[in-house]
Amino acid sequence: MSDPAGAGSARIQSPCTGVCRIDSGTGWCVGCARTLDEIVRWSGTDHADRAAVMAQLPARMASSRSGGR
Repeated sequence: MSDPAGAGSARIQSPCTGVCRIDSGTGWCVGCARTLDEIVRWSGTDHADRAAVMAQLPARMASSRSGGR
């Protein structure tokens, strides 16, 4: 069975933590640090897009914790 969204690679799971609220200052979810657009497109996007989003999340979370915008 093929996996079009994963392009044959292991599917990257959602980073959702169940704390779903968009910070008005950053535009990022306070739980996972994704933008609303990233959250909406997650289920239909490909492996490369998911990997690109995942690569940005640690820096976003660190910035959020330090109060940076």
